Amino acid sequence: MDLFIVRHAWAAERDQRAFPNDALRPLTDAGRERFARMAERLVERGLNPRLIATSPLVRCMQTAEVLARAIGTRAQIVQCDELCPGGDPKHLLAWTEEHAPGMEQIAWVGHAPDLGYLAAILIGRGDGWIRLAKGSVTAIRFPHLPEFGRGELRWLVTAKILGC
Repeated sequence: MDLFIVRHAWAAERDQRAFPNDALRPLTDAGRERFARMAERLVERGLNPRLIATSPLVRCMQTAEVLARAIGTRAQIVQCDELCPGGDPKHLLAWTEEHAPGMEQIAWVGHAPDLGYLAAILIGRGDGWIRLAKGSVTAIRFPHLPEFGRGELRWLVTAKILGC
């Protein structure tokens, strides 16, 4: 299985007056457009998850929607509380095992720094961290379903690398 770990795209700045509830902070128009260009290029290169699990926070939901539009009607978006900041990685793997058996590709959309720690433990670096820029996508391959320490880091790409 190929797992694509997606950090949410560029969101509005934190602002207690404009967004007293940080969970409602949306993507910026420029962030949405930039990620759309990036998603289109990745889909052209084979990114095609049927399942996109996302944190329910607005900026992640919007990022997942942009990704799903680039993929087309075959992508399903499902909210997963385990992708919220502070989610439990063991529960996320159990959730994935339940919702994605037999799938060749899936995507998780979430937040930093959690996703960077999660990517590190999936490839066997339990004491490490991978810096994921806003809107970045990481591909990790597993023999079957995702397991701690069993993943092979295939690539990590940012909008800048793709010229977006």
